[in-house]
Amino acid sequence: MKTKKEKKIKSKGARVVLGILKTLLVLVLVAVLGVAGLFGWLTVVEYNPDTVTDAETDGAGTRSVSEGDTMRIVTWNLGYGALGDNADFFMDGGKGVQTATKERVAENLDAIGEGIEALDGDIVFVQEIDRNSRRSYHIDEYESFAQNWDYAAFAYNYNVKFVPIPIPPMGKVESGVAVYTDLDLGQAQRIQLPCPFSWPLRVGNLKRCLLVTRIPVQTEDGTEKELVLINLHLEAYDSGEGKIAQTNQLRELMNSEREKGNYVIAGGDFNQTFMNVDAGMYPELEGMWHCGAIAPEDFGDGWQLVMDNTVPTCRSLDRPYAGADHDPAQFQYYLIDGFILSDNIEVLNLQTVDNGFVATDHNPVVLDFKLAD
Repeated sequence: MKTKKEKKIKSKGARVVLGILKTLLVLVLVAVLGVAGLFGWLTVVEYNPDTVTDAETDGAGTRSVSEGDTMRIVTWNLGYGALGDNADFFMDGGKGVQTATKERVAENLDAIGEGIEALDGDIVFVQEIDRNSRRSYHIDEYESFAQNWDYAAFAYNYNVKFVPIPIPPMGKVESGVAVYTDLDLGQAQRIQLPCPFSWPLRVGNLKRCLLVTRIPVQTEDGTEKELVLINLHLEAYDSGEGKIAQTNQLRELMNSEREKGNYVIAGGDFNQTFMNVDAGMYPELEGMWHCGAIAPEDFGDGWQLVMDNTVPTCRSLDRPYAGADHDPAQFQYYLIDGFILSDNIEVLNLQTVDNGFVATDHNPVVLDFKLAD
């Protein structure tokens, strides 16, 4: 038989255990309510644009375009100024979230600006350019580059009040695609692409788009034509269906514009390679991100799918580039940036410029072209 003292000790121990369990239960409930509240708030403030909206534009171009003109277009994924050769990224197998100091972001942006100026493009497409993001210290990168051009247009690809992953979280992200030029552009529109993610992943994810700008083309016979420019950054972190759905929508838009007699160029980061381009010198290494592929027959006759394979357009972010072994058998490279052009445009020159991935995880791609007359 237990003594009164033993019973008292046992009772006290039970109360302590019960108190601990109650405390744990309260903490769990608080955490659950906190997560529920966070996702409820993110759902309320979720970025849900209409299918077609006017893009943000600044300034006005002055140079006209005519049949027979030759021009240069540049596309470059800027890695929001924070994915230089020092960076890795948690979504690509690395660890980084805040991947650069404020000083390094400024240094990267300066190098990118100098690079764009040196490429001397008539039209510049950029992707992953931030407006007000924690990861790039809330620098308005779009506005900083716009000061050097007569005309600029911007559309959001990523607009989330708070991205709750990983730990520590990414926080606020405002980012997108932009076009810069001195040419006389007309309309600029944001066209929503299919989003492959369902709730709750959707509320913290990208809502990718096509940024479509139009340049009136002067013709000898007075026929109304436009040079239709489509800047894009297609899906990256889906199972594959998102890329396919977005590519299908791109193809439908391009075909509809070509049927009107327009000149059409789509360019940017496809997050896919073109199957008519030999990418064998950049083998896909075991366990690395798979980029997918677009076959020319997917677009059909009348389209040119072009990438330059002499230099990789993108490097993996599973580890920093500085100090790594750059052998393609040891380090993952990709060909995912390029152009698709209608057959009434002549390709004069195509070059991926080797910048050594110092300021961003992509190299710029330069296309010289001529509008058939």
